[in-house]
Amino acid sequence: MSKPTIGFIGLGLMGAAMVNRLIDQGYSLTLMANRSRDAIDAAVARGATEVSNARELAAASDIVMLCIDTSANVEARMRGEDGIIAGLNKGATVIDFGTSLPASTRALGAEVAAVGGAYLDAPLGRTPAHAVDGLLNIMAAGDEAAFENVKPVLADLGENVFHLGALGSGHTIKLMNNFFGMTVANAMAEVFAMADVAGVDRGKVYDVIAAGPLHSGMMGFVKAYGVDNDPNQLAFAIKNAAKDLGYYDQMARDANVESQMVGGALNALRSASDEGRGDLMVSQMVDFYADRFKG
Repeated sequence: MSKPTIGFIGLGLMGAAMVNRLIDQGYSLTLMANRSRDAIDAAVARGATEVSNARELAAASDIVMLCIDTSANVEARMRGEDGIIAGLNKGATVIDFGTSLPASTRALGAEVAAVGGAYLDAPLGRTPAHAVDGLLNIMAAGDEAAFENVKPVLADLGENVFHLGALGSGHTIKLMNNFFGMTVANAMAEVFAMADVAGVDRGKVYDVIAAGPLHSGMMGFVKAYGVDNDPNQLAFAIKNAAKDLGYYDQMARDANVESQMVGGALNALRSASDEGRGDLMVSQMVDFYADRFKG
């Protein structure tokens, strides 16, 4: 049985790693430049085809994959006369691997269904290094028949492939996951800064907390920078964390509730981004809090 043809938009660090994995697995890929020219050129050199717009990409594909940073940018690629929906083949599936707003995901799903296609949200866990080896965690949601149809492809990309329910459930759970993780990361970062103010050793504070039930991997990522000066154990930029927590806050508002917890971490991440720290890693929020405490 022949492999489905795949169109892919969004060759950042994660997307480029996924494209390389798909090429390794023998898939025929059609690509469109979003921002990452070098990654496009490298994939074309390995046999992928480049087209000039999203409509052409969709017309050449059984499955369209998006790994794009924001809901607004996903919507821009999906809609319009040169968008994915305009060129989508009947029976094709669109998969959004990014972290998007659930309400946007559901709206796009209805538009895709109207032209005879299927739309899945499938945000990712783990890192580009895992993607190269097909070891991602994939949190898929949407029409179950469409999911089963593309599951063999997802299994080539991910070690753990989940189907989480109705369309938007993947993005909902990913935002909950990121809210929880970034809240923990900011709490640990502030604790290290407070240790400086209080005149106690950061490493000893960490050792005590980590010895009890509060210990977590996220704490360890922040400790890697706050104590060991390695910011790259958690390769997640402050600006992206701010975006995701902003989406969590918006998701709550869309459900007519107000999060009681998101404000502290979200305000800190946005302030850090506004100060020019957005491209730094989340573990480097330790310095943001330390600088704030210095006045």
